[in-house]
Amino acid sequence: MKGTEGMNATRTVLISGASAAGLAAAHWLRRRGYAPTVVERAPGLRPGGHAIDVRGVALDVLDRMDLLAPARELRTRMRGMTMFNAAGEELWHSYEEAFSSGRLDSADIEVLREDLNRLLYERTRGEVEFLFGDSLVAVDEGPHGVTARFERAADRRFDLVVGADGLHSKVRQLAFGPEREFLRPTGAHVAVFSTDNFLHLEDWQQWLQDETGSYCVYPVRGNTELRATLGFVGGPVDCDHHAVEQQKALVTAQMSHLGGDTPRLLRAMWSAPDFYFDSMAQVHMDRWSTGRIVLIGDAGYCPSPLSGQGTSLALVGAYVLADELGKAAGDHRTAFAAYERRMRPYVALNQALATENAGGMASEESITRAKNALVLDEGAGGGADGDPGEYAGGPAGGRAADPAHAHARSAAPVVA
Repeated sequence: MKGTEGMNATRTVLISGASAAGLAAAHWLRRRGYAPTVVERAPGLRPGGHAIDVRGVALDVLDRMDLLAPARELRTRMRGMTMFNAAGEELWHSYEEAFSSGRLDSADIEVLREDLNRLLYERTRGEVEFLFGDSLVAVDEGPHGVTARFERAADRRFDLVVGADGLHSKVRQLAFGPEREFLRPTGAHVAVFSTDNFLHLEDWQQWLQDETGSYCVYPVRGNTELRATLGFVGGPVDCDHHAVEQQKALVTAQMSHLGGDTPRLLRAMWSAPDFYFDSMAQVHMDRWSTGRIVLIGDAGYCPSPLSGQGTSLALVGAYVLADELGKAAGDHRTAFAAYERRMRPYVALNQALATENAGGMASEESITRAKNALVLDEGAGGGADGDPGEYAGGPAGGRAADPAHAHARSAAPVVA
């Protein structure tokens, strides 16, 4: 996708959310001649978070942004992992894979969420307007655009609005209805935080699990920090999204029976510089657009962290949306319909990764099929959009699954 052909540069688009989906959308829509404005509730890019995977065709999106090489430089560099039982006794270890990222010889990359977002932000900041520390309170569509009302900024009208604001999307709530109509809980809950590397891990992951919960911990920043992901299973939790102390107390109550390094991790959680907690869920919707408003990434089709594909879906969705708007010369109705047609088979396969193997991880065959189930240039060969065949081009390559690893991966814990 090159240049700004076919577009009037005065067309405006409001993008809600400054994470991977929103930042990638801002870049590609600017390339298609739009003037993007990104609104983000946080005062700046959000710090912390777990490592995320960029796989398959999403690598080609980064490559077309000239960000694949920088992202590879920032990738995590695990040498392997150890699995412990609930008492902290080693069950097995591997030098060939890590549950958070898959096979260590894969062309796919694992990178910290904040590092990828920083790369995307630096790519867009000179050409895109950012409204940090603000959020939408209403969107009113008229015949010539959408009037957006903000908590702080003055009302403004935009040609289009893109909801790229995650699982609890404000745009989705305003334009489509309450989230309970679209969220499908997985029955798992997850907490993520940063702390000092008090375990002295060196490029090595540790996992511990029983039937009710698990944790993953790994070093980052040259082995000076740890990122910890704690998860447990159960029904709905009565916990406010912004009540951090309440969330930490809930995690402590649910995880304190586990042995190993769990007690030390729980203590570190209480003084962590960043903390995230949520119930894992998928988003399923009959349509991702209404009028001039459209959803991308987790806002429209969150696959849940259990799939490992949320960021890849966000990057690819942003590209395809902008591509179709460019082809349609700004006819949003035609573009939105084509965007859904191309994305839905890809989304379905990737969402299925989270549910294929209850209590475990999807097979290597399914992961390879899903991550490559779309081509960026229709008619260019490989697996055509809508035909989830294996994509054979670009830097993603294509590695055949190794049956020898099927047993190890089938025992994956709650968090992934």
